[in-house]
Amino acid sequence: MYLHIGNHYYVRKQDIVGIFDMDNATYSHRTRETLNKAEKEGKVINAAEFEIPNTIVVCRDGDSEKWYLSMVTVQTLLKRVQEHII
Repeated sequence: MYLHIGNHYYVRKQDIVGIFDMDNATYSHRTRETLNKAEKEGKVINAAEFEIPNTIVVCRDGDSEKWYLSMVTVQTLLKRVQEHII
């Protein structure tokens, strides 16, 4: 199953490591450092495009890791995961 995270971006549910609120997650200095490092390594994908990102969806596919910035709220994404919406 796939999860729609906004702007025609989909991720496999089984690849999701975590879904984090952008405001709360970036409050920590360590999280900001980790996000900056992921950006420099080309692991961050801006699925929010021209919107302000609300969430970070961290996915892992084998040894690869991607951080998706989404404008969809954590609550909506969790609801979609629980309701099996494609």
